[in-house]
Amino acid sequence: MKIPGHQLTRQRIPATPGVTGPARVDRRTSHLLARLRPGDIAIIDHQDMDRATAQTLVDAGVAAVLNAAPMISGRYPNLGPDVLIQAGVPVFDTFGGDVISRIKDGTRLRVLDGEVFDGADSIAVGRVVDGEVVRGELESARTGLHSQLESFTHNSTEFLRREQDLLLHGRGVPRTATELAGRPVVVVVCGHDWEAELAGIKPFIREQHPVLIGVDDAADALLAAGYTPHIVVANVADDEPPSVEVLTRAKDVIVLVERGAPSAVTERFERIGVRPLRFETGATTEDAALILADAGPASLIIGVGMHATLDEFLDRRRTGLASTYLTRLKVGPRLVDAAAVPRLYDGQVRPRHLLAVTVAGLLALAAAIGVTPVGQEWAEAATPVVVDALATLLDRAQGLF
Repeated sequence: MKIPGHQLTRQRIPATPGVTGPARVDRRTSHLLARLRPGDIAIIDHQDMDRATAQTLVDAGVAAVLNAAPMISGRYPNLGPDVLIQAGVPVFDTFGGDVISRIKDGTRLRVLDGEVFDGADSIAVGRVVDGEVVRGELESARTGLHSQLESFTHNSTEFLRREQDLLLHGRGVPRTATELAGRPVVVVVCGHDWEAELAGIKPFIREQHPVLIGVDDAADALLAAGYTPHIVVANVADDEPPSVEVLTRAKDVIVLVERGAPSAVTERFERIGVRPLRFETGATTEDAALILADAGPASLIIGVGMHATLDEFLDRRRTGLASTYLTRLKVGPRLVDAAAVPRLYDGQVRPRHLLAVTVAGLLALAAAIGVTPVGQEWAEAATPVVVDALATLLDRAQGLF
């Protein structure tokens, strides 16, 4: 029913300013990452966030990240904050350690300009971390690298002393049922851009049939991408090991344990029907997989999700910088970054290949016909025409080679 002289309008409710979502709280970032869902507000205590952790937060679709600790402490130029900023995730830090205990998991929060609200109550205030802040602090961190490099040199010396039998002589590397000798090996880690790198080497995998090694959660990622890893490398101390499906389907399961660890540490694998091979080393799982492939010896090792710039090495401080550096030195001649493979190998059939097959087929057909009486008559009549045609064909072919 229309009301004369009046126009009915729908009143629009203004949107609540800031970022809203349920809080997900945990002091251990690795535990929190496994629980995140799109739209969550991640509340962590993670000083100097690395790029791998930041990428996992981005992939989880978090609405915002609240860090009790500084995102960049200034000790070294860590790459995590920039990943979050580039992905458009609001970032706030320096709330203080008590924010973890004051905010209950699952609470509906609103964050506006670094201030955290539970309903109408302001419960915490932090710093807004934007692109300008990240660029300035990273530049300051790069000027203070001297002490970090000194520490890195010391740690590398200590790691080499502990692992010299493994790194220098190959002692302690488990012997796999999967044959590695003389075969290409692809080691997959869920690092930065790993999905794009894996897609880029798809022709290589399809045509060369390399051994696939999945490291930690990358084993499940490989399975989800349509590949079954031949070898799974995991750490026995991880709270979230690869899934039962991928462990039971892999031909070899390698678990990293501390030196002298009792046999009971692998019981949880044996309970699901998997008899893992123990690898006693202080190296990271990623580096252990590279050492395993190198000891094979593999003809070529392609690393997916791995990077080796100075900033990226320093960004791996929490997960074994010395291990990574020394392992790269050991496997250097065989290791190729997956990002470079599409430039060196694309697996495509080129025009000259098709031309060569066509010419070979025509010559074979002509030879077969030429041995018959009818074919000899045709040959005598068609020789001038064929000669002219072949000359023209060869002239055109020169432009393809």
